[in-house]
Parts: sequence; structure tokens; C-alpha cells
Amino acid sequence: MTKAIVMNETGGPEVLQWVDIDPGPPGEGEALVRHEAVGLNYIDVYHRLGLYPLPAMPATPGMEGAGVVEAVGRGVTEVAAGDRVAYAGLPPGAYAQSRNMPADRLIRLPESISTKQAAAMMLQGMTARYLLHGCYAVKSGDVILIHAAAGGVGSILCQWARHLGATVIGTVGTDEKAALAKANGCNHSIVYSKEDFVERVKVITGGEGVNAVYDSVGQATFLHSLDCLRPLGMMVSFGQASGPVEPLDLGLLSAKGSLFLTRPTLMTYTAGREDLLAHAGDLFDVVSNGKVTIDIRQQYPLSEAARAHGDLEARRTTGSTILIP
Repeated sequence: MTKAIVMNETGGPEVLQWVDIDPGPPGEGEALVRHEAVGLNYIDVYHRLGLYPLPAMPATPGMEGAGVVEAVGRGVTEVAAGDRVAYAGLPPGAYAQSRNMPADRLIRLPESISTKQAAAMMLQGMTARYLLHGCYAVKSGDVILIHAAAGGVGSILCQWARHLGATVIGTVGTDEKAALAKANGCNHSIVYSKEDFVERVKVITGGEGVNAVYDSVGQATFLHSLDCLRPLGMMVSFGQASGPVEPLDLGLLSAKGSLFLTRPTLMTYTAGREDLLAHAGDLFDVVSNGKVTIDIRQQYPLSEAARAHGDLEARRTTGSTILIP
């Protein structure tokens, strides 16, 4: 037997229960992974609340983990027992001491990456990769706006974008988070509780606006984010921490300068194994070369996932957070 976080219904953090489970032996095409660390991400909150419904109840949330392969099922060639591996994406179920995973979604870790680092960066880091290279190809000289710049994805985005030569503007909620964002490569930090970020962006860009906006906040920032873009700019809405975005009249995009809008997911960008390995490989490169530092600022016992969710929702966390089985 092993233990896992199981939820029998959607709701507040209190629905996350620490119980005994039996993952059983790996089936065909699967590998049994013993977790050494599990990632905490805002999508876990969406799953817990039911905003992004899980397939069935009872369910174990969690989209990211890292550890050691203990056994493989029939037909598995991607990994072997004893391999250090990590993953991010479907199927959910990472909040467990051990679990069976489709072997073709597992990625072998290089020696330069620890399992704690991997659990803290796979989902957020590969998200940053598709945001910067897939949704909009950020290049030297571009000016971009990143909301929640001191958060997990934001911290990686800031560093990686600066490495690519972009000028990075970031919004944060406090002066402390502004200092953290600047330390992660943000050229201009805007404390949105004190300043109008649209006006500040206009001042910073001389009225031109930014090439792209990366918005994980959602309802509270979406329309104002459109006002920060230059003509033909790209609006990337990839989260809804403040609530879902209201239905949009597409005519607004033309009125504000023939803007582009996308609502991407990591699962789409890494659906094929070749794409998954490409995203992970690029992430491993920038981390191993020191271009991006994975800042694990919070660790919780996996058994205290409810407390971790409460802190995440209350915006008491910065950088990356991991859960230790």
C-alpha cells in the first residue's frame, strides 16, 4: 500500500484527503513511478474547484512529478526500472507517493537536474517554452508584458525572455514581489495595487505598446491587457487565477489594432512525444546552462496539500512550490 491525496468531491482545500491507495502493477505501456517530489500548480486548484473537471470521482489531482521508475509494464521501451524521470501533463494523479504513468509521457532526467528541480519546473518550464517559442516567437528587441511575474511560470518566463533579448515588463502585487521579479530579469516591475499598469506600459514603451502579453490572471486583467498591445500584437491568455474571462466580441480585436488572441494549453503543444521531448530538452538546456534558475521557495509535505492550496490561492507563495511525499 501507498498513500495519496484523494478528493471525493469538488470544493475548498478541505476536500483533499490523505488516504491509503494501491496503485497495483504497471499495465501495458505503463511505468510505476515512486515520487520523490510533486509539483504544485494553479491548474491543481482549478481541478479541485471543478473549473477544469477531472474525469471522475474519487480523483487524485496533480499534473507534475519526478522520481524513480520502480517497474515497467509490457511493451515499454521509453524508460526502464531505476531511471530518474519526470513528467508534466495528463493524466492527472501526481499527488501520490507512487503511481502508474503512461511511459511515453515520462522524460528521463539528465544528471544536471535533480528530481526536486524537475518537479518544480516541468509544467511551468515547458509552459514557458511554448509561450515564448510557440504562441509568439520572442526575439531580441521585442517588448513583452508578463502578469504574475513573481509566480512560478512568471519567474521562469522573465529569465528566459531576457535570455532571448527581450525587454520584460512584469506586473506584481507587492513591492517584495517586484524585487523578486527584477532579480529574475524583469526590466520594469509594476505593482498593480499602486499603479495603473496600462498607463505605465504606455510610458515605458513611449506609447507604442508591447509585442505580446502573457496573462495567467484572467478576468481582472484581460481587457486592460489588450490596451497594452501595439497593433498586430499577440494576447496570450493562459490562466484565470482571478476568474474566467467574459465572452468577447471579436470586433474588439480589430478595433484595438488587428490584435491576435490565443488560449493555449501545454497538453496541445506537447501532444506528440517528439514535441514533448523538444520542450523538455530546451528547458533542460537553459536550466543546465544557468540561463534560467528554478527557485523553489516553498516545500510542503504532500500530506499537507490542503495547506499548500490555501497558500497558493491566497497569493502567499512566490516562485515554485513542491510537495514532498
